[in-house]
Amino acid sequence: MADLPEIIPIFPLPDFVLFPRVHVPLHIFEPRYRQMVADVIERHGVIGMVMLKGEWESDYHAFPDIFEIGCAGKIGAINRLPDGRFNLTLEGLSEFRVTHEVRERAYRQARIEWCPAPSDQLQLDAAAMANLRELLISFLGPPALDVWRSLVEERGLRGADLINLISFHLDIPAIEKQTLLEARGARAACLLDVITFKLEERKLGPGGSAGPSGLVQ
Repeated sequence: MADLPEIIPIFPLPDFVLFPRVHVPLHIFEPRYRQMVADVIERHGVIGMVMLKGEWESDYHAFPDIFEIGCAGKIGAINRLPDGRFNLTLEGLSEFRVTHEVRERAYRQARIEWCPAPSDQLQLDAAAMANLRELLISFLGPPALDVWRSLVEERGLRGADLINLISFHLDIPAIEKQTLLEARGARAACLLDVITFKLEERKLGPGGSAGPSGLVQ
């Protein structure tokens, strides 16, 4: 991670957790974050995505609490609109830990420690792949077959790429996605545990399940 910056802008959002190698579209409209994007595209192009914590609404325009583990992304395609807003695509790079914030600009920045999940620890053997497939089928129902075929058989996703993509798109509460992000090298096992727990929760009936689950598009 020697080529990555030690101080990056951080973009806190509610109920959003980015994962490495995942591509997401973002619409940047708030003035301070328009300035953030304008600044960062002239430098390293890296933005740290972090999730807001607790009762953030009343303090949103100041410095509400954030989780210390986030995932940075690098700006790819970008379109600056005539009124100064941006549409851009962010590709997840790596997990990081906020050590302290640097409050020199209108937007938030932080000195960070890069803490990428070791890719070899996210590899799945044949038995684990089969287990994940069966859990997804139980969790999503028949659509999981098409999802698995698309991701694994057609796109050839394995290991970290597969685990991160499922972790990002799976329709579970954001706090559980934060748990998956923080699990780092144990993310694959954590994902299996989360889906297993959700299946057990569903068996409890209306009190244990909010309704049908799936992949967030």
